Parts: sequence; C-alpha cells; structure tokens
Amino acid sequence: MEATNPNPSSMSGVAAASAAELLCCANARALLDSVDAFLFDCDGVIWKGDKLIDGVPQTLDMLRSKGKKLVFVTNNSTKSRIQYANKFQSLGLSVNQDEIFSSSFAAAMYLKVNQFPPHKKVYVIGGEGIGQELQLAGFTALGGPEDAEKRAQWKSNCLFEHDKDVGAVVVGLDPDINYYKLQYATLCIRENPGCLFIATNRDSVGHMTDLQEWPGAGCMVAAVCGSTEQEPIVVGKPSTFMMDFLLQKFNLTTSRMCMVGDRLDTDILFGQNAGCKTLLVLSGVTTQSTLDDPSNSIKPDYYTDKVSDILSLLGE
Repeated sequence: MEATNPNPSSMSGVAAASAAELLCCANARALLDSVDAFLFDCDGVIWKGDKLIDGVPQTLDMLRSKGKKLVFVTNNSTKSRIQYANKFQSLGLSVNQDEIFSSSFAAAMYLKVNQFPPHKKVYVIGGEGIGQELQLAGFTALGGPEDAEKRAQWKSNCLFEHDKDVGAVVVGLDPDINYYKLQYATLCIRENPGCLFIATNRDSVGHMTDLQEWPGAGCMVAAVCGSTEQEPIVVGKPSTFMMDFLLQKFNLTTSRMCMVGDRLDTDILFGQNAGCKTLLVLSGVTTQSTLDDPSNSIKPDYYTDKVSDILSLLGE
C-alpha cells in the first residue's frame, strides 16, 4: 500500500455536480439503512479539546444498538491509539483501541508496509503519540518532546550535528515546534541519502481547545517543505492510506460506509476518494458559508449542525 496525495480538483467535477442535502427525517432514515459502518473524525465532531459535543454518547449508543460498526479516524497525531482509547474512556465513551485509526499510527504503518529498514532511525517533529506508535511498530524514534527545550546555536565554526542513521522524518502537530527541530529535520532530509519525508497530515487548523481553533500540523509541515524544497508523503486524511488499512481489518465495503467529519478538504474528500457516503457536521472547522461558497468544489452528500441530529431526526 502506498500513500497517495489526492488532488482535490480531481473530485471537483463529481462534487460540483450535486449540491449537499440538508439532513432531514427522510434522508437520515435512508442513510442509516444504506450504511453498515460510520467513520467519525474526532476533533470538532466528537469533541472540542477535552469537551464532548452535546449528544454524542447517546448517538453512538443508538448506532451501535442498530448493529452499525463505528470507527474513529483522526488526523491529530499527538496521541497514540492507546492514548486515544484512554481519552474516549475519560469522556465516558466506550471505544476500544482497534476502533481507532490515528495519523500517528498511519505513519508507523506506512514505514512497516514499505519495509523501512529496522536499523534505521526516525526523527519526529510532533507529540509523543508518533513516538509511541513507531516504537510499537519496532522502530527507533528520535526527537519529539525530548527536543522541546533544545536550542540551535548560531556560532562561528559550530557544526550542527545530526544522526546519519536517520532514514525518515515524520512531521505532525507539534505545540513545541522550535528552530532546533526544524534544523535537525532539514539536515536529515537534505543530507541523509534516501531519507523519507512523511507528514501525518496537512490540516491548517484544529480545535485543540473547546473555545477556538489553533494552528494545525500543516504549518509545521509547510516549514519543513520550505527548508528542504521537498513535498512530503502524506499518510493522514485525505490520503487513502488509512482507508486501505481499515478495509483490510474490517472487511467492509466502502459504498456501505459513511464518513462523518467537520472538514471538507480532509474528512469529506477522504470519504469521497474511497467511495463512501459523506456527512459534514458544522460543529467544527467548516461553516455554512464555507460550504455554500461558490468557490467550494467539495460537496458532501449530506450536512447537518452536529452528530446528535441523527438521533433527533430518527426520533430515537
């Protein structure tokens, strides 16, 4: 399996052909009957920061009671699957690790399926989630939170040293991004022969807290693109790499799946690229005005205010 970098414009002709339908009683029932599995983004859909969005627990319980498979697909790489399972539990949601597909996990799996040499190391710009998933996959991770306080010294006759055994650099969301990390990653990519440049995702912003949006992994990735003059391999949404893994694990048919997300350029495009039905919720990044903007070419099948609208429209 190879990660792809879908071009949003490739979907524009299809997406622009039909307008998104507002979710209502009739089409909500039809959607439920036509779907065996719901894929949910997390930030802006299930929660904002550490605060659950209203009605989520009841909606998930209802879908499970109807025999629907639930899978949670997040681009936020700061946590590992184990850490996400703990977060779900802390919020009162019964979700196990096998139902979670994070971009941190995707980065580790990309290296594994592409037979990354086990003696090579991986430098990380990102949170501990990436490091944990890399270690679970049998790889040696450098950087990450350990380099949060390090500073690059601009001194005459001072050479910035980096590990020549680093064979891949993984860049994700990093609240402790600094110049030291950027220099380390840049040297590895530019000077270590064959060094891979992997991005967990390119989200511009995200709901890291419940009150406002914060810069996403996209700005960290852009910084490394700028210094290396290279484009990364993207393993998170809208790349289909995580979908390939999901389909292998659960033996599902994409036409019987619905991707539920709050972002057009990641969640909805991810679902469209895989042939899933798509439901946009306006509880996160995308607003009604963005959806309706004539320049927007990514149209979901359905849209609604929040996930729990499914529950109320079905009268459950």
